[in-house]
Amino acid sequence: MTEDIKFNRKFECEYGVMVEVTPLIRRIVANNPGPYTFMGTGTYVVGRGKVAVIDPGPAYPEHVDALLAGLEGEEITHQLITHTHVDHSPAAELVKQRTGAKTYGFGPHGAGKYEKDAVVEAGGDKDFVPDVILKDSDVVEGPGGDNNWTLDCVHTPGHTSNHLCYHLREENALFPGDHVMGWSTTVVSPPDGDMADYMASLRMLAERSDAIYYPTHGGPIKRPQRYVRGILVHRKQRESQILECLDQGVTNISAMVDRMYQDLDPRLTGAAGHSVFSHIIDLAERGIIASDGEISLAAEYQKSR
Repeated sequence: MTEDIKFNRKFECEYGVMVEVTPLIRRIVANNPGPYTFMGTGTYVVGRGKVAVIDPGPAYPEHVDALLAGLEGEEITHQLITHTHVDHSPAAELVKQRTGAKTYGFGPHGAGKYEKDAVVEAGGDKDFVPDVILKDSDVVEGPGGDNNWTLDCVHTPGHTSNHLCYHLREENALFPGDHVMGWSTTVVSPPDGDMADYMASLRMLAERSDAIYYPTHGGPIKRPQRYVRGILVHRKQRESQILECLDQGVTNISAMVDRMYQDLDPRLTGAAGHSVFSHIIDLAERGIIASDGEISLAAEYQKSR
Protein backbone atom coordinates (compact mmCIF):
# COMPACT_ATOMS: atom_id res chain seq x y z
CA MET A 1 0.00 0.00 0.00
CA THR A 2 1.59 3.23 -1.13
CA GLU A 3 -1.40 5.56 -1.47
CA ASP A 4 -1.18 9.00 0.14
CA ILE A 5 -4.15 10.89 1.54
CA LYS A 6 -5.09 13.94 -0.51
CA PHE A 7 -7.50 16.00 1.58
CA ASN A 8 -10.09 18.16 -0.15
CA ARG A 9 -10.94 21.24 1.89
CA LYS A 10 -12.58 23.10 -1.00
CA PHE A 11 -16.18 23.04 0.11
CA GLU A 12 -18.64 25.92 -0.07
CA CYS A 13 -22.17 25.96 1.24
CA GLU A 14 -24.99 28.33 2.09
CA TYR A 15 -26.38 27.38 5.46
CA GLY A 16 -30.03 26.40 5.55
CA VAL A 17 -30.37 25.98 1.78
CA MET A 18 -31.34 22.65 0.23
CA VAL A 19 -29.17 21.87 -2.80
CA GLU A 20 -29.34 19.08 -5.35
CA VAL A 21 -26.31 16.80 -5.33
CA THR A 22 -27.72 14.32 -7.84
CA PRO A 23 -31.30 13.82 -9.08
CA LEU A 24 -31.81 11.39 -6.18
CA ILE A 25 -29.74 13.14 -3.47
CA ARG A 26 -30.07 16.55 -1.83
CA ARG A 27 -28.10 18.14 1.02
CA ILE A 28 -28.61 20.92 3.54
CA VAL A 29 -25.78 22.02 5.84
CA ALA A 30 -26.24 23.04 9.48
CA ASN A 31 -24.57 26.21 10.70
CA ASN A 32 -22.27 24.42 13.14
CA PRO A 33 -18.76 24.84 11.70
CA GLY A 34 -15.80 24.00 13.90
CA PRO A 35 -12.54 22.08 14.27
CA TYR A 36 -14.37 18.75 14.36
CA THR A 37 -17.28 19.52 12.02
CA PHE A 38 -15.45 21.43 9.24
CA MET A 39 -18.07 23.64 7.53
CA GLY A 40 -20.95 21.97 9.38
CA THR A 41 -23.12 18.87 9.42
CA GLY A 42 -24.40 17.93 5.98
CA THR A 43 -27.87 16.42 6.27
CA TYR A 44 -28.66 14.32 3.21
CA VAL A 45 -32.08 13.68 1.70
CA VAL A 46 -32.53 10.60 -0.49
CA GLY A 47 -35.48 10.34 -2.86
CA ARG A 48 -38.34 12.57 -3.93
CA GLY A 49 -41.83 12.70 -2.48
CA LYS A 50 -41.28 9.99 0.14
CA VAL A 51 -37.74 10.52 1.37
CA ALA A 52 -35.09 9.31 3.79
CA VAL A 53 -33.12 11.85 5.82
CA ILE A 54 -29.57 10.79 6.74
CA ASP A 55 -28.11 12.45 9.86
CA PRO A 56 -30.66 15.16 10.68
CA GLY A 57 -27.91 16.95 12.57
CA PRO A 58 -27.54 18.96 15.78
CA ALA A 59 -30.57 20.10 17.78
CA TYR A 60 -30.64 23.53 16.13
CA PRO A 61 -34.25 24.65 15.60
CA GLU A 62 -33.21 26.83 12.65
CA HIS A 63 -31.63 23.82 10.91
CA VAL A 64 -34.76 21.74 11.44
CA ASP A 65 -36.90 24.62 10.19
CA ALA A 66 -34.82 24.88 7.03
CA LEU A 67 -34.82 21.12 6.47
CA LEU A 68 -38.59 20.87 6.74
CA ALA A 69 -39.13 23.98 4.62
CA GLY A 70 -36.95 22.44 1.94
CA LEU A 71 -39.11 19.31 2.05
CA GLU A 72 -42.48 21.05 2.05
CA GLY A 73 -45.05 18.82 0.35
CA GLU A 74 -42.89 15.71 0.81
CA GLU A 75 -42.96 13.00 3.47
CA ILE A 76 -39.99 11.88 5.56
CA THR A 77 -40.46 8.12 5.85
CA HIS A 78 -37.11 7.35 7.52
CA GLN A 79 -34.59 9.23 9.66
CA LEU A 80 -31.35 7.27 9.28
CA ILE A 81 -28.60 7.88 11.84
CA THR A 82 -24.98 7.02 11.04
CA HIS A 83 -23.92 7.36 14.70
CA THR A 84 -24.71 9.06 17.96
CA HIS A 85 -22.60 12.19 18.18
CA VAL A 86 -24.33 15.45 19.03
CA ASP A 87 -23.68 16.93 15.59
CA HIS A 88 -25.49 14.02 13.89
CA SER A 89 -28.46 12.59 15.79
CA PRO A 90 -30.17 15.05 18.21
CA ALA A 91 -32.22 16.87 15.57
CA ALA A 92 -34.01 13.58 14.88
CA GLU A 93 -36.20 14.11 17.92
CA LEU A 94 -37.20 17.60 16.77
CA VAL A 95 -38.04 16.29 13.31
CA LYS A 96 -40.03 13.43 14.82
CA GLN A 97 -42.04 15.79 17.01
CA ARG A 98 -43.11 17.80 13.97
CA THR A 99 -43.52 15.05 11.35
CA GLY A 100 -43.83 11.73 13.16
CA ALA A 101 -40.92 10.33 11.13
CA LYS A 102 -39.39 7.29 12.82
CA THR A 103 -35.70 7.05 13.61
CA TYR A 104 -33.46 4.21 12.45
CA GLY A 105 -30.00 3.30 13.68
CA PHE A 106 -27.72 0.59 15.04
CA GLY A 107 -28.48 1.39 18.66
CA PRO A 108 -27.74 3.82 21.50
CA HIS A 109 -24.30 5.25 22.24
CA GLY A 110 -21.78 2.67 23.47
CA ALA A 111 -19.84 2.70 26.73
CA GLY A 112 -16.43 1.53 25.53
CA LYS A 113 -13.67 -0.16 27.50
CA TYR A 114 -11.31 2.54 28.82
CA GLU A 115 -11.49 6.04 30.31
CA LYS A 116 -15.25 5.97 30.65
CA ASP A 117 -15.29 9.61 31.73
CA ALA A 118 -13.31 10.79 28.70
CA VAL A 119 -14.97 13.53 26.68
CA VAL A 120 -13.67 14.66 23.33
CA GLU A 121 -14.89 15.60 19.87
CA ALA A 122 -18.54 16.60 19.50
CA GLY A 123 -19.59 14.32 22.36
CA GLY A 124 -21.91 11.37 22.55
CA ASP A 125 -25.66 11.76 22.19
CA LYS A 126 -26.59 9.45 25.04
CA ASP A 127 -30.28 10.31 24.81
CA PHE A 128 -30.80 8.82 21.37
CA VAL A 129 -32.48 5.44 21.06
CA PRO A 130 -33.69 4.50 17.56
CA ASP A 131 -37.30 3.55 17.00
CA VAL A 132 -36.10 0.83 14.65
CA ILE A 133 -32.86 -1.09 15.20
CA LEU A 134 -30.75 -1.71 12.09
CA LYS A 135 -27.90 -4.16 11.68
CA ASP A 136 -25.31 -4.91 9.05
CA SER A 137 -26.84 -5.97 5.68
CA ASP A 138 -30.33 -4.73 6.55
CA VAL A 139 -32.12 -3.01 3.67
CA VAL A 140 -34.22 0.17 3.87
CA GLU A 141 -36.42 0.78 0.85
CA GLY A 142 -38.29 3.75 -0.57
CA PRO A 143 -41.75 3.95 -2.12
CA GLY A 144 -41.07 2.23 -5.45
CA GLY A 145 -41.73 3.66 -8.89
CA ASP A 146 -39.61 6.26 -10.65
CA ASN A 147 -38.41 7.77 -7.36
CA ASN A 148 -37.48 4.48 -5.76
CA TRP A 149 -34.40 4.27 -3.55
CA THR A 150 -32.76 1.34 -1.79
CA LEU A 151 -30.26 1.71 1.04
CA ASP A 152 -28.10 -1.13 2.36
CA CYS A 153 -26.80 -0.87 5.92
CA VAL A 154 -23.04 -1.34 6.39
CA HIS A 155 -21.87 -1.60 10.01
CA THR A 156 -18.52 0.17 10.42
CA PRO A 157 -17.57 0.26 14.11
CA GLY A 158 -14.50 2.27 15.06
CA HIS A 159 -15.33 5.96 15.19
CA THR A 160 -18.17 4.78 17.41
CA SER A 161 -19.33 1.25 18.11
CA ASN A 162 -22.75 1.95 16.57
CA HIS A 163 -21.56 3.55 13.34
CA LEU A 164 -23.51 2.63 10.20
CA CYS A 165 -22.86 3.61 6.60
CA TYR A 166 -25.68 3.57 4.06
CA HIS A 167 -25.21 2.38 0.47
CA LEU A 168 -27.55 3.78 -2.17
CA ARG A 169 -27.91 1.00 -4.72
CA GLU A 170 -29.36 3.17 -7.45
CA GLU A 171 -26.18 5.27 -7.63
CA ASN A 172 -23.62 2.89 -6.09
CA ALA A 173 -22.94 5.67 -3.58
CA LEU A 174 -22.00 5.31 0.09
CA PHE A 175 -22.89 7.70 2.90
CA PRO A 176 -19.98 7.00 5.29
CA GLY A 177 -20.96 9.42 8.06
CA ASP A 178 -17.76 10.23 9.96
CA HIS A 179 -16.03 6.91 9.35
CA VAL A 180 -14.34 8.37 6.26
CA MET A 181 -14.15 12.12 5.59
CA GLY A 182 -12.50 13.89 2.69
CA TRP A 183 -11.35 17.00 4.55
CA SER A 184 -9.58 15.30 7.47
CA THR A 185 -8.79 12.02 9.14
CA THR A 186 -11.38 10.70 11.57
CA VAL A 187 -10.90 10.98 15.32
CA VAL A 188 -11.06 7.57 16.98
CA SER A 189 -11.61 8.42 20.60
CA PRO A 190 -12.05 6.06 23.54
CA PRO A 191 -14.15 5.16 25.37
CA ASP A 192 -16.49 4.25 22.50
CA GLY A 193 -14.01 4.69 19.64
CA ASP A 194 -11.91 1.59 18.97
CA MET A 195 -8.86 1.57 16.69
CA ALA A 196 -8.83 -2.18 16.04
CA ASP A 197 -12.48 -2.01 14.96
CA TYR A 198 -11.79 1.11 12.91
CA MET A 199 -8.95 -0.49 10.97
CA ALA A 200 -11.01 -3.63 10.33
CA SER A 201 -13.89 -1.50 9.04
CA LEU A 202 -11.54 0.41 6.74
CA ARG A 203 -10.16 -2.82 5.32
CA MET A 204 -13.71 -3.97 4.64
CA LEU A 205 -14.60 -0.70 2.89
CA ALA A 206 -11.44 -0.89 0.76
CA GLU A 207 -12.71 -4.18 -0.68
CA ARG A 208 -16.09 -2.78 -1.66
CA SER A 209 -16.90 -1.35 -5.09
CA ASP A 210 -18.65 1.89 -4.12
CA ALA A 211 -18.26 4.53 -6.84
CA ILE A 212 -18.40 7.61 -4.59
CA TYR A 213 -18.68 8.62 -0.92
CA TYR A 214 -20.82 11.42 0.48
CA PRO A 215 -19.47 12.09 4.00
CA THR A 216 -21.53 14.03 6.53
CA HIS A 217 -18.84 16.74 6.68
CA GLY A 218 -17.34 18.21 3.54
CA GLY A 219 -17.51 17.24 -0.10
CA PRO A 220 -17.65 13.91 -1.92
CA ILE A 221 -14.79 11.42 -2.22
CA LYS A 222 -14.57 10.32 -5.85
CA ARG A 223 -11.92 7.58 -5.66
CA PRO A 224 -12.95 6.05 -2.35
CA GLN A 225 -11.00 2.78 -2.39
CA ARG A 226 -7.69 4.53 -3.06
CA TYR A 227 -8.52 7.10 -0.41
CA VAL A 228 -9.39 4.45 2.18
CA ARG A 229 -6.13 2.64 1.49
CA GLY A 230 -4.36 5.94 2.09
CA ILE A 231 -6.04 6.24 5.49
CA LEU A 232 -4.93 2.73 6.36
CA VAL A 233 -1.33 3.66 5.48
CA HIS A 234 -1.63 6.83 7.56
CA ARG A 235 -2.85 4.89 10.59
CA LYS A 236 -0.02 2.38 10.30
CA GLN A 237 2.41 5.31 10.14
CA ARG A 238 0.94 6.70 13.36
CA GLU A 239 1.43 3.30 14.97
CA SER A 240 5.06 3.27 13.84
CA GLN A 241 5.55 6.78 15.27
CA ILE A 242 4.33 5.60 18.66
CA LEU A 243 6.81 2.74 18.64
CA GLU A 244 9.59 5.11 17.58
CA CYS A 245 8.66 7.39 20.48
CA LEU A 246 9.01 4.50 22.91
CA ASP A 247 12.42 3.65 21.43
CA GLN A 248 13.46 7.26 22.08
CA GLY A 249 12.25 7.33 25.68
CA VAL A 250 9.02 9.22 25.01
CA THR A 251 6.69 7.12 27.12
CA ASN A 252 3.50 9.08 27.80
CA ILE A 253 0.71 10.22 25.50
CA SER A 254 1.10 13.95 26.10
CA ALA A 255 4.76 13.89 25.07
CA MET A 256 3.94 11.67 22.09
CA VAL A 257 1.40 14.22 20.83
CA ASP A 258 4.01 16.97 21.06
CA ARG A 259 6.45 14.83 19.08
CA MET A 260 4.04 13.41 16.49
CA TYR A 261 1.78 16.34 15.62
CA GLN A 262 3.52 19.38 14.17
CA ASP A 263 1.71 22.74 13.94
CA LEU A 264 -1.38 21.27 15.59
CA ASP A 265 -4.38 23.54 16.14
CA PRO A 266 -4.46 23.87 19.97
CA ARG A 267 -8.20 23.11 19.86
CA LEU A 268 -7.34 19.63 18.57
CA THR A 269 -4.78 18.67 21.21
CA GLY A 270 -7.30 16.63 23.18
CA ALA A 271 -8.52 14.84 20.06
CA ALA A 272 -4.94 14.03 19.02
CA GLY A 273 -4.26 12.60 22.48
CA HIS A 274 -7.32 10.41 22.29
CA SER A 275 -6.37 9.15 18.82
CA VAL A 276 -2.91 8.24 20.14
CA PHE A 277 -4.61 6.57 23.10
CA SER A 278 -6.75 4.47 20.77
CA HIS A 279 -3.59 3.29 18.99
CA ILE A 280 -2.00 2.57 22.40
CA ILE A 281 -4.97 0.41 23.41
CA ASP A 282 -4.73 -1.55 20.16
CA LEU A 283 -0.96 -2.07 20.54
CA ALA A 284 -1.36 -3.12 24.17
CA GLU A 285 -4.15 -5.58 23.38
CA ARG A 286 -1.95 -7.09 20.67
CA GLY A 287 0.85 -7.53 23.22
CA ILE A 288 3.25 -5.15 21.44
CA ILE A 289 3.46 -2.59 24.27
CA ALA A 290 2.69 -2.58 27.99
CA SER A 291 1.76 0.07 30.56
CA ASP A 292 3.12 0.76 34.04
CA GLY A 293 -0.31 0.00 35.48
CA GLU A 294 -3.83 0.26 34.14
CA ILE A 295 -4.18 1.32 30.53
CA SER A 296 -5.15 5.00 30.69
CA LEU A 297 -4.44 8.41 29.22
CA ALA A 298 -2.03 9.16 32.06
CA ALA A 299 -0.05 5.89 32.07
CA GLU A 300 3.56 5.43 31.01
CA TYR A 301 4.23 2.88 28.27
CA GLN A 302 7.08 0.74 27.02
CA LYS A 303 7.55 -2.00 24.46
CA SER A 304 6.76 -5.47 25.70
CA ARG A 305 9.76 -7.61 26.42
